[in-house]
Amino acid sequence: MEEIIEYVPNMYATFWALIPPLVAIVLALITKEVYSSLFIGIVIGGLFYGNIFQSGFSMEKSVLHIFEDGIVGVLSSPYNVGILVFLVVLGVMVCMMNRAGGSAAFGEWAGKHIKTRVGAQLSTIFLGVLIFIDDYFNCLTVGSVMRPVTDKHNVSRAKLAYLIDATAAPVCIIAPISSWAAAVTGFVEGEDGFAIFIKAIPYNYYALFTIAAMVVIVLMKVDFGSMGKHEANALKGDLYTTPDRPYANATEDVIKGRGKVLDLLFPIITLIICCIIGMIYSGGFFKGVGIIDAFSGSDASTGLMLGSFFALAITIIFYSVRRVLSFKESCACIPEGFKAMVPAILILTFAWTLKAMTDSLGAREFVAGLVGGVSGAWLGILPAVVFLVAVFLAFATGTSWGTFGILIPIVVNTFAGTNHTMMIISISACMAGAVCGDHCSPISDTTIMASAGAQCNHMNHVSTQLPYVLVVAAISFVTYIIAGFIQNPVVPLIIGFIILIGVLAGIKYINKGKSNE
Repeated sequence: MEEIIEYVPNMYATFWALIPPLVAIVLALITKEVYSSLFIGIVIGGLFYGNIFQSGFSMEKSVLHIFEDGIVGVLSSPYNVGILVFLVVLGVMVCMMNRAGGSAAFGEWAGKHIKTRVGAQLSTIFLGVLIFIDDYFNCLTVGSVMRPVTDKHNVSRAKLAYLIDATAAPVCIIAPISSWAAAVTGFVEGEDGFAIFIKAIPYNYYALFTIAAMVVIVLMKVDFGSMGKHEANALKGDLYTTPDRPYANATEDVIKGRGKVLDLLFPIITLIICCIIGMIYSGGFFKGVGIIDAFSGSDASTGLMLGSFFALAITIIFYSVRRVLSFKESCACIPEGFKAMVPAILILTFAWTLKAMTDSLGAREFVAGLVGGVSGAWLGILPAVVFLVAVFLAFATGTSWGTFGILIPIVVNTFAGTNHTMMIISISACMAGAVCGDHCSPISDTTIMASAGAQCNHMNHVSTQLPYVLVVAAISFVTYIIAGFIQNPVVPLIIGFIILIGVLAGIKYINKGKSNE
């Protein structure tokens, strides 16, 4: 019997594996054009896979890898397709809520009860923290609910996107009942994964500082970097700043005077309940599995897809009974909702394809080799090193969960049976770094969802939130160095909070000085 030899490119498990996503990210930040930047990164990954710098270079292998293993492969994945279905259904439901008058009615109600820009932003943060089940669900739901409110108070779409993004993954990664807790638990082999996740929460400095930073930034009215320009323009009535505003016409679908606040709240509450039921169903809850274990073993894609579908069906019936939207009008929202989500779907597809390129080039093995080499006297600063590696890896690949899968097993193997506390700190550093890199990466699915939820130009969102992320990341890095040596969660947390408030107060003072010049 002839043995099948698996093809391995010559650049496998080398630094070259990270070049395609880095090129895509740099191009996207420079050109502000995300589609072509991602595609160029994909093409480079395909050429590397075909050994472009070698005499045996195969163009056929490169092209087939890009389309068959890449684009077609990611669109054939049941998990990815489930997420896309969820995305489309959310788009349809938002369109229905607009047509039924629910969004306009909620906007008017909120306008009477939420009087200030600070109040509008704090309400967005509160709702984001409240929806901790899943980051995709968080981004799109918070965006659709709070957009009318923040628009009324002239909060820029870039600022709204930041508030949505910063309450998505950072909240999910410290919520025991969430799809993220399930993902992390699954990567901790040979240990009680759920117990470790709970113990790691106080050490998850990036998530905790991000939530604190949002509140402080809103209360102190500190806006810096390009976000300052977006907020200044928003106060003058321009919510977008840049000429490219892909969702600007979406407000034309909002119908006033037709529905009531109930016509927005009922679909949202139904969606939350149905998605929770969908997630615990996918985890085996209705087969006798406990609710915590059901969340731990849930499939976010299946749960959200099923939950959103049933929520859509219930909403169509609800609107028909209330006679605010006929069945025919509801059906007319299906292509409109799909159209609204096309930019997000396209960026997600390219981002997933780029990840497939890095996987086939051995990015996981390359990084595992780097981190696995840290030992001896360096173990004290390992949490800080893991944090930085996780930030870089998640930023380059656009995936937090992929970063968990690479680094958490390495950390467990390093400390299992020797130093349990250091293992927890390092796992937490991995989770925090992965969320941080994912938070600021233009090819991250969560970042893409936040742009879609806020209906903001994607590269505007990335470039405006990057300085905010870097400030919190730098403070988190310092606290992980301290935590690695004192092995106590409270002292680094207090020091980090003091530094955070000091830095933001300093930035406000500097900005005030510049404005007075």
